[in-house]
Amino acid sequence: MIDWRHWHNEPLLIGGLIFLGWLFAIGVGPFRNRLSPGTPFPKRQAYIFYLGILVFYLAVGSPLDQIGERFLLSAHMVQHELLIYVSAVLILWGTPDWLIAPITDRKALRPIFRVLFHPIICAVLFSTTYTVWHAPQLYDLALRNKNVHVLEHLMFFGAALFYWWPLLSPSKAHPPRGYGVQMIYLLSVTVAMTPVFAFIAFSDNVLYPTYEYAPRLIDGFSPSSDQLLGAVIMKMGGILVTGIALIVAFYRWYQQSEHSAGHGKPARSP
Repeated sequence: MIDWRHWHNEPLLIGGLIFLGWLFAIGVGPFRNRLSPGTPFPKRQAYIFYLGILVFYLAVGSPLDQIGERFLLSAHMVQHELLIYVSAVLILWGTPDWLIAPITDRKALRPIFRVLFHPIICAVLFSTTYTVWHAPQLYDLALRNKNVHVLEHLMFFGAALFYWWPLLSPSKAHPPRGYGVQMIYLLSVTVAMTPVFAFIAFSDNVLYPTYEYAPRLIDGFSPSSDQLLGAVIMKMGGILVTGIALIVAFYRWYQQSEHSAGHGKPARSP
């Protein structure tokens, strides 16, 4: 059964997160004057960035990981939602432009980044990664093999960074897209993600053997019910966050249009 005192302390996980936090700390601390002379310490962004790291650890290092890996698909879906819609957002939101400028502003790399950060590429990378990993054979392999499971979560997180880049890019060289493009982008990704939701939600069979034969943590909560709940968590989590992002993009687009109209200039098409 579940050991609620078990928190993952593997060197790869803990060491990786500490190393990431250390890189951020020396970048915004000792190296700040080299990267952006005269810039004050970004206290607010530091809180946000480290909160993103904490959420990442809670998703994959807390007892939630044990529940999602051994017992409930719905718990596994919560992990994915935390990685994609919370941790990745906070990491991008908390990263100052000048911290990544030595890489993103490098002249030789700009054409590559221009392609990688194009909304179509970001949408394809995210939706393809997410969909392929939910194929029954691959998904169940991740549940049975720890290394594959780690790879799955890292790919979800990496794909999520691409997904959010057109909206939350911290780079001035590759800034967020216009608000009109953002709204079309969000709607397009939502549509692209619908088949994997439908595949899981409306399947006549339990798709993943690990969950079909797992001990029941809740009496009467069948594997098929767990699978349906997992699909609902997947879809509703995406709709909730996407809906908020759409509202924000629409509101800013409206404000931009009103501002342009108030100055007697036509609103520029995004």
